[in-house]
Amino acid sequence: MTTILYGRPPLVFDPPATGEGGATQTSPLIPGSTALESLETGSLDEAMIYAPPGVLERRYTLALALRALKAGGRLDVMAPKDKGGSRLKKELTAFGVEVGETAKAHHRRCVVIRPEIMTGIDEAIAAGAMQRVDGLDAWSQPGVFAWDRIDAGSALLAQTMPPLKGAGADLGCGYGALATVVLRSAAVTSLRLVDVDRRAVEAARRNVEDQRAGFDWADARTLEATGDLDFIVMNPPFHDGGAEDRRLGQAFIKKAAEMLGKGGVLWLVANRHLPYEAELKASFKRVTPAGDGGPYKLFECVK
Repeated sequence: MTTILYGRPPLVFDPPATGEGGATQTSPLIPGSTALESLETGSLDEAMIYAPPGVLERRYTLALALRALKAGGRLDVMAPKDKGGSRLKKELTAFGVEVGETAKAHHRRCVVIRPEIMTGIDEAIAAGAMQRVDGLDAWSQPGVFAWDRIDAGSALLAQTMPPLKGAGADLGCGYGALATVVLRSAAVTSLRLVDVDRRAVEAARRNVEDQRAGFDWADARTLEATGDLDFIVMNPPFHDGGAEDRRLGQAFIKKAAEMLGKGGVLWLVANRHLPYEAELKASFKRVTPAGDGGPYKLFECVK
């Protein structure tokens, strides 16, 4: 039996174990997982999906899973009621399938037995796939942070920081908008783009065509820190699974300090309400607010 798991459903839904002899993890947010879009049509017996909150991303994920299932295969999908769960049944029904729905632990859960014939699958996959975004002049994909726009915080950081030099990293690189600006400086010798989202890294590879750039699908918090970088730029995440988690940004700051050499500089932008000052002052020799960011705050931090 071939089974996949997408994401990390709450234990109350009894998700299958992953790894050798178990289900194959397919979430793009879990480094090392298998790409759902790479699975052959009709190759799966079962799929459990912890559905993402974005409409285009969710419909894309559901369509890919249904396409990969054998006729008669079972799709088990759930989502929090306020993050797409209340729409699951309607979205699945639009694919021409019969849906059984239950409610549990503030989630909606839908079970589908895949029929021979479905509708709208190709259209949902096309809408949620990697694409060249009109007006952005870049490749991106629904589900990536600020996928169809230039994030205001990152844009402000790009306008504020001076030309950088030496070896550096962009932690949480997204589709590569900030990295493109950093690499305009001829004094930059290398730039490591890191993101936990496989789709972001794939988009950045397409958008940042520069031999000085390297790409890592990884959780920045787990990177090996050699303490030899000259600079780091970042607009760190502060949501995990849709809920605000300020510890994410604080962990990014700590990791940045570990990765920088003495005299190395961190350029950081964050939403104004986030409490990062204590972590910055504990990790860096000098912390200087930069510019007037309105709803954002910017810092130049020297190791």
